[in-house]
Amino acid sequence: MTYKDVEKFLKSLRHTTMVVQWGDHHVYKIGGKVFAIVGGSGDAEPGLTFKAGETSFDILTQQKGIVQAPYMARNQWVKLERLSALKDSELKAYLERSYRLIAAGLTKKKAKASAKTRKTI
Repeated sequence: MTYKDVEKFLKSLRHTTMVVQWGDHHVYKIGGKVFAIVGGSGDAEPGLTFKAGETSFDILTQQKGIVQAPYMARNQWVKLERLSALKDSELKAYLERSYRLIAAGLTKKKAKASAKTRKTI
């Protein structure tokens, strides 16, 4: 899987918006809340950061090429230093889980607003 494939998959998740923040990082959100970040395109290997569940966080951070996300590890976020650290199917499953974890935490008002509004990516 390439970074282009990852971004295409992230964009395919319902009600997802993407903004460029923190330089040139592509930040994927649901209801205004971040669920995945693709590092800057100026980097040799941009990296991919996403929310993991508590158990998944422990499992993932023991694998080679996956580290605790800087500034976000206390909330169980991980950073893939290279996409090959996970199989394509595993990566998609973890990204979708991140999306669902963040979506589940939205207020009813934000969830409703998110369903009505989808920014063009």
